[in-house]
Amino acid sequence: MTTNETLAQYSDWAFKSAFTVLVLAFVLLIVQYASARAKAVQDKELVSAGGVDASVPGRVAETPTKSLSERFGGMGRAVLVVGTVLIIASIVLRGFATERFPLGNMYEFVAMACAASLLVGHVLLIKPAYRPMWVFLLVPVLILMFLAGTVLYADAAPVVPALRSYWLPIHVTIVSVGSGIFMIGGIASLLFLLRLKFPPGDEGTSIGGRIAERLPDAQTLDRLAYKSTIIAFPLFGAGVILGAIWAEAAWGRFWGWDPKETMSFIAWVIYAAYLHARATSGWRETKAAWINIAGFVAMLFNLFIINMVVSGLHSYAGLN
Repeated sequence: MTTNETLAQYSDWAFKSAFTVLVLAFVLLIVQYASARAKAVQDKELVSAGGVDASVPGRVAETPTKSLSERFGGMGRAVLVVGTVLIIASIVLRGFATERFPLGNMYEFVAMACAASLLVGHVLLIKPAYRPMWVFLLVPVLILMFLAGTVLYADAAPVVPALRSYWLPIHVTIVSVGSGIFMIGGIASLLFLLRLKFPPGDEGTSIGGRIAERLPDAQTLDRLAYKSTIIAFPLFGAGVILGAIWAEAAWGRFWGWDPKETMSFIAWVIYAAYLHARATSGWRETKAAWINIAGFVAMLFNLFIINMVVSGLHSYAGLN
């Protein structure tokens, strides 16, 4: 099995271009977020001052034009689509370059998780009420992509013999996609807690209040966190089960309490606790949100600390 260096180079260029384009989208969406807040303040002041009565006879009604916020928001979402397409293209090109499924190391895993988060985000955040969340979702995506392109980067190459199995595209794809969707839920729960602290109409002038002012209401954010976790939870659970089946075929046992296996199971249990708390009276709001955030932290711990610091049977999937 050889590596097509030309396609590998195109893959790297596509990944770097995706990062650059997503940074541009992030800047445009920040401008949109800030200008939307400024417009809301201006409209509030106009109403309190009496406003302008457009129904006065003889007054020529002005043709409505798109606000600065709408223009930057439209550009930001368009650029966001381009960035999503580019990161998917980088994954596909690396697969063709190496003649294998592109999930053989942490660089490729993180790229797949970020692509899944962006792709599912386009579906879950399509409603206008959810669109301000893109500013916050792009923060962890860009951080992960930066780490993937620097610290975690691995040259396109064949995988070690232990990964040359049909279980690779099944097990690792499901886990990476589930991890990417969990990212949406974790951010939604964080913003839910922020919204609870600064409810609509009572944001004040603090930094947290200014950030929360353009967010959806707390119930909307809570529903989004629940919806994304409901999608990711069975995917991640299926990935853990399929990993155990692969372990039995590769190592002769279903479960051996390897650090990666153990931490994945702990994360799955935390998310199960979140779903249970979400349906339990007295737990379904603040306490459930903190459990969901704990699950997200456990996923990040599993990705970085377990893969990069702790030695185990999954160490071959770390840095090359």
